[in-house]
Amino acid sequence: MMPLPEPRDYPPRLATGAFILNSGLGKLKADEATAQGLHGMATTAYPFLGKLEAARFTRLLAWSEIAVGSTLLAPFVPTRLAGLVLTGFSGGLLGLYLRVPGMREPGSLRPSQDGVPLAKDAWMFGIGLGFLCAPGPRCRTRCRRRCRH
Repeated sequence: MMPLPEPRDYPPRLATGAFILNSGLGKLKADEATAQGLHGMATTAYPFLGKLEAARFTRLLAWSEIAVGSTLLAPFVPTRLAGLVLTGFSGGLLGLYLRVPGMREPGSLRPSQDGVPLAKDAWMFGIGLGFLCAPGPRCRTRCRRRCRH
């Protein structure tokens, strides 16, 4: 049986999951100009995405965000699994920040004014890494046995 998340895991899962889910739902309604902009930025960082048409890419991105957000919000999903999903997703977003020209101050990791919307995704990466470090079910059992006096 998979363990339920610890009470301390719920606030970051709810905040992050709701944020990502909302973003995905918004992208389902994206117009052609928005789809072109999202696709253009993504292909700058990840050229292999150029094989997809902009509208299809945006739909796939939207459904990916909906899946990630839902995973974080679902209380039956173990925190470590949610962390794996969030770390992968936010790692891709940080790749955009690092690879797209003009997102950072020259010669620095500090965001430019244009880069702030992507740089803020670092908090999601940190939350995901924190979730990956959550103790698993065997660790909890061993810890409980050690702590009994």
